[in-house]
Formats: sequence, C-alpha cells, structure tokens
Amino acid sequence: MQEALANDLQKPNDRINYARLFRVVLSRWYLVAFAVLLCFALARLYLWYTPKQYATSAVMKFDEKKSEISELVSVMNTADRAAAKVQSESYVIKSRGLIINAVKDLDYKVSFFIAGRVRKYETYPAKPLAIELLQEDSASLYKDLITFQAINPDKFSLTYNTENHAVKTAYAYDKPISIGKTSFIIHPNNTRFAVNSVYQFKFNSPEDFYPRVSAGLNVNEIIKNSNVVSLEETDPNPQFAADILNALMKEYLDFDKNRKMQSASQIISFIDNQLDYLSKQVKSSEKSLESYKKSAKVFDVSSSASVVLGKVQEVESQKSLLNIQLIAINQLKQQISNEKNAVNLNFNMQGTVDPLLNGLLVRYNTLLTEKSALQKTYINNSEPVNEVNNQLAQVRNSALANIDASVKRIGSTLTYLNSQLQTANQQVAALPTAERDMVSLKRDFEINEKVYSFLSEKKLEAQISRSSILAGATVIEPAQANFNPVSPDVSSINQKSILLGLLLGLGLILLLRMLNPYIYDKETIESLTNVPVIGMIRKFPYKLDQNNTQILSLAKPKSIFAESVRSVRTNLSFMAPDKLSKVICITSEVAGEGKSFIAVNLSSTLALIDKKVVLIAADLRRSKLHYVFDQDNQVGLSNYLAGQAKQEQIIFKTDYANIDFIPSGPVPPNPSELLHHPNLNLLIENLKLRYDVIMIDTAPVGLVSDSIPVIRGSDINIFVIRAGKSSFHAAEIPQQLTGKYGLNNTVILLNAYSEENFHSRIYTSGSKNQQGGYYYNDYNGYASSGYYTDDSSPSWWKLNRWIKRIV
Repeated sequence: MQEALANDLQKPNDRINYARLFRVVLSRWYLVAFAVLLCFALARLYLWYTPKQYATSAVMKFDEKKSEISELVSVMNTADRAAAKVQSESYVIKSRGLIINAVKDLDYKVSFFIAGRVRKYETYPAKPLAIELLQEDSASLYKDLITFQAINPDKFSLTYNTENHAVKTAYAYDKPISIGKTSFIIHPNNTRFAVNSVYQFKFNSPEDFYPRVSAGLNVNEIIKNSNVVSLEETDPNPQFAADILNALMKEYLDFDKNRKMQSASQIISFIDNQLDYLSKQVKSSEKSLESYKKSAKVFDVSSSASVVLGKVQEVESQKSLLNIQLIAINQLKQQISNEKNAVNLNFNMQGTVDPLLNGLLVRYNTLLTEKSALQKTYINNSEPVNEVNNQLAQVRNSALANIDASVKRIGSTLTYLNSQLQTANQQVAALPTAERDMVSLKRDFEINEKVYSFLSEKKLEAQISRSSILAGATVIEPAQANFNPVSPDVSSINQKSILLGLLLGLGLILLLRMLNPYIYDKETIESLTNVPVIGMIRKFPYKLDQNNTQILSLAKPKSIFAESVRSVRTNLSFMAPDKLSKVICITSEVAGEGKSFIAVNLSSTLALIDKKVVLIAADLRRSKLHYVFDQDNQVGLSNYLAGQAKQEQIIFKTDYANIDFIPSGPVPPNPSELLHHPNLNLLIENLKLRYDVIMIDTAPVGLVSDSIPVIRGSDINIFVIRAGKSSFHAAEIPQQLTGKYGLNNTVILLNAYSEENFHSRIYTSGSKNQQGGYYYNDYNGYASSGYYTDDSSPSWWKLNRWIKRIV
C-alpha cells in the first residue's frame, strides 16, 4: 500500500498542480456521473417509499391569574396556587388519558385505506364505506387489515387473514359479518363502486392511536419563560393531525376546568363539615338561652356585662376560626405525608397560611407530574427517576417543616388568646350569679352563630365562584390542516444525494488511484528515484504483429512514436561522449516491459544517421529478437561463449542498412556462467573496432542476475519501465544498481507512454532533477498539429483533447 501511495506522495518541495488534479477527475468523469446518478436514483427511491409527514400547529396561552375561588377566611390568608408551569402542563397535555379522551372525540372506530403500488394511503376523513360496528369490545376487536372488493351492486368480497391463512369470502350488503369475535355490517352508500374497486379498512380502539399521537406531539414555548406555547402534531395525514390537535386542546380545557371545579367542591365540602357541627351547637345554645330566660326571668344583661360579653365573644370567635385553620392544615399535612398524587394535592392547597408554602406545593406538584412522565420511559430504579425522587423528598420535607412552623405559629396565637380569655372570664366571674349565667349562655350562642354566619357566607362565595370557573388556558390559534409536507424534505434530500454522489465519485477515483500499483508518467518515476529519465517512447497507436517483424520507427517514420524514439537517440549522443564506440545495455525489472522492442527501434534510428550498429540478443534464456530479423537462432551468442563457434559465425547481416545482428543461440544449461566468461569481454572489444554502437538486449534484472556482467561493462545502461505495467518498485532498481556497483551511466526510459490523466501525478516538483538535463517531450496534445501522420481520432475526440490541452 505504501508503494501504491507513492504516486500521490508529496515531498517538501512539491506543490499541487491543480490543472492535473482537474484532469484526473475529468478523465473519469463517468465515475462521478454514475455515482451522482446512483445516489440521486436512491434518493428518488427513498422519497417514493417514504410516507410524507405533515406538521400542524396551534397556539395556546396559559392564564397567569389565581383561581376565582375566594379565600376561605381572611385570617387564614389562603392563596390559590400560582399559575401552572409550562413544563408540568405539557406533561398533562401529553398524558395517555388526555390523548385517549381526545381520540374518542373523533370518528376513530374504522380507518380506511387505498392500497398503492408502494404503500397504502389513509383516506381520513373520507369514509368510502358505511360500516356499522355491532360490538365495541376493544379486547376482542379484529385489528388486522381487511380488503374490500366490489363484485356487483349487491355483493362484495372481503379478504383477511385468520390463523396465518388468507380468507376471501363474498358477502351481501346489510347482512351481519363476523370475523373472529368482531361483528359488523357494511351498508350500501351513495357511492357507485366500479367492479373490482378495492379498499382496505381496519377496526380501532382509542388506545391504538396513543402511540401515533404521542410520537408526533410536541409542546414548546414560543418565547422562553412565557406562558404562550405552540402545540405541533406531525402525522402522515394532515387532516387527522389538525383534528386530533383541536380535540386535544378541547380535552385539556375541560380537564383543567373540572380540576378547578373539583378543588372548589373540596372547599365547599370542608365548609359543610364545619357547618354541620356549628349548626348543632347554635341550636343547642339557643335552646339553653331561652330556657334560662324563662326560668330566671332575666331578659338581658347590663351594659357592663355587655362590654365583658363582647370581649369574650371576640376572643372566642378568633379561637374558633384558628381551630378551623388547624383542621385544614393538618389535613394537608396528612396528605403530603401519605404522598398523595398531584391531583388530590392540588384540591387541598386551600389550607395554607404561609405564601412560601404555596410555592413549595406547586413545585411538589410539578415534580410528581414529571416523575409520572419519566416512569413511562424508565424503570423505577433508574437514575432520572431517582433524581426526581430526591428532589421530591427535599420539597416534601421543606413543606412539612413549613406546615409545622405554621402550626406552631397558630398555637402561639391560641395561647395568647387563651390568656386574654382568662382575663375576660375573671371579669365575668365578678358579675352577679344570674347575670353571669346569662352572659355564659349568651356567649356560647353568639360565638357559634357568628362563626356559622361567617362560614355560610364563605360557602355561598365558593358556590358562586365554582359556577363561574373558567379553564386556565385559552386557545389563541386553533389547528388548521397543513398540506405542505415537512418531511421528507425533497429539496434537501436531492441536494444531499447530489453532494453524496460527488463525494462518492471523488472517493472512488481516489480509491482507484490508491490501489493502482503501476507507473504511468515521468513525474512518478522522478518522485521515486534520483536516476535521470532519458526519454519517453510513445505508445505505438497501431496493432503490432506477434513477433514485431516490422521495425516500427522505420515503418512509420512520421509518427509521434518514431519522433519519440529519435528524441531518445538524440539524448544518447550526450552520454559517454568520449567513447568512439558506445556499448549500450538495455534491461528491465521483469519480462514484457519492452526491452527488445526498445533495442530494435533504437538500433533502427541510429542506423538512419549512418551509425553502424550491432544488436546482440544477450538474453540467453528466452530471447525473441531472432523473429524480428527472421533468423533461425541455431547459432548465436551462447555458442560463441561456450567456444562452439567463432565470432564471424554468429554475426548476421540484416535486411536493414548499417544493422547487424547476433542472436542468442540455443538455450544453454548455464546462461549466467556463460555471460561471466571472458569471451564476452573479448567479443565486445572486437565489436568496438567494427561498429559505432553495440546494442545489447539482456535478461530482466528483477528475475535473474544474468545481465549484471553486461551492465557493469557497458558505457550506457538503459533501464526500461513500461507505462501501466511496471510497478513502483521497478523505479527503485536502477538506483539500487547504481549504488551497489558504483555506476554513473544508468538512465531510465519510459516505454509505451500515452496520455493517461487519471494516473498522472498531481504534484509538481519545485526543483529540477540535477542528475539529468535531457530534453524530450511527451507530445501530449500535438497529434493533430499536422507534423505527424498517425492521428486517426474522430473529430469529437479531437475537441475533447483540445479542451484538455487548454486545461
């Protein structure tokens, strides 16, 4: 993988060539286009299969005023609880009971659907069939889909599943039908069903809608810390969303009103209990007073006794009212201690005497509601529930402590009143006996009558207030069906699919480049080695025969290929300039990289400038050069090195001027040892006297070591790398040979090069290679310049290449 990444490895002096980067993407534009089309098609498929969701909203305001119920008594300082917090009321709105009651306000018993190609569509509120359900026991309802198909004006068929088997039965209108324990009748309606008209329907209980409604219901503050909230219901059916939202708000208002009326009724019940007791006391005191007046013949008390009586009555009245307050507070304490639920606790908040206690009770109520909501999601021992329980314990302890303080404060007041009453009683004791008894009887009667009158007045106020109670919230904006879907977001999904397609296409291009193990251009070679590149041989654009019997640079002298060979020939003239006769060795890493091909074409171009060339097939294992010159290869280099033939016997004239050929000869059993024989050096020295260039085609150095003696004795070593076939490792071999054997005459030749933008290196070197200053061109974009005869591309391809040339 490291070698595969070498093509894109950035060196310190390299910089990104954005034109090349663009050409890399442009060369595989169809991958990007395919990825974009694929993602877009998948997005369309997703949109096709995904039901649309519609969001309907309404606005409601929670009132901040106190309850219309009057205070129980002025001395009790009883205040209604503060306005319900938005959070706690949100839990109430989303509660299971409230949602189920709201569903009952709708026509929920039968749902109808039309089956589409992909999914079914609910027809609500339309009812294509008139169905009468004969029994409404939700526990026994058949709740699977039933398919209705019209047969004729009098008959229809129903298809349904029972015991995992599909059943299809014909029925008549207005006749009872039983499926399992569910009985119903389908009545004919005014709709004229065409033959084979198909509908689907199912029976529902109110509880079946709870998951659907609660999943799509959201309650949020429109403005933070305000009492105005937005209720939003998301559902595949926009009309159902609007109807259930309006029904839910109606149920909440009724629930809130009933809750307040029940609280008022609780107060009235408390007063009634006290009135029953006082009524008996008043009647008893009145009878005792009348009896005493008759028996003692005393009709009234003196003025001084009246003053004492008034003082006693005032103190006793205050004590009675405080005792009533203690009763209410003790009831509240008992309910908190017994951990009553939120509703009962709200009904009995009227007995508080400390304003701080009212806030604690509101907080306690909110936490109870929150705990109830959490228990629907979490188990009782979960962390969220435990945290709420800890808060409840703290608020409960604070409330009980506040109540105890209030009880203590009332006890202190009662102690003071008792001391005042003791003084008044001493004054009463100083009165004459008859008048004292009269004062005592009159005191009991007037105290009880005064408290009774006071409680009666408060009961009347509570009854008037109960009749005028309004819900603690107001619907500001009722829900209206919104037929614009909120999901899936078609525009967003399409945009994301295109973006994902682009990224996927680019990622695929990057992956293919990372997985590429081959060299395609000169820049890649230069990024892997310091050995100079002497040139690039263009890929021959025509079909080659099996044995390369035609010498290509001669057969197509005006082709770009021939020109690239001549460019290499020119650069060879700058190497070993002091040598009158140059020994050129050609090798590669593995077979098939074009060593023999390069040797033949370089020899032919050198011969064209009157250089006498001898081409030696030094690959003693599997040489094929003799096929090019139509030789039988019966006698060759192997015979000479083995001492079986003389020099003159292995040199053959060819059909081409200035080119002689020495075949490899029969394959010997010891090719490596023969190439190390001194006869090879003797042969080369003799050939230097007769030829200007000695071109030696050797075996691949990456496979065998046969060519090492030839490489070490050559004036110029050409290492062939074939574009699209040679691996990254091949570019490292010339430098290894140079370092190991101390060579300074090794160059690299890139063979079969063609314009390949996809695999080209995207980095441009910031500094030139100092080891080679060879001039050559890749001829990209110049095929149609008129100087070459091998441009057979169609006009549209020429335009494409012209565009790439500009880029």
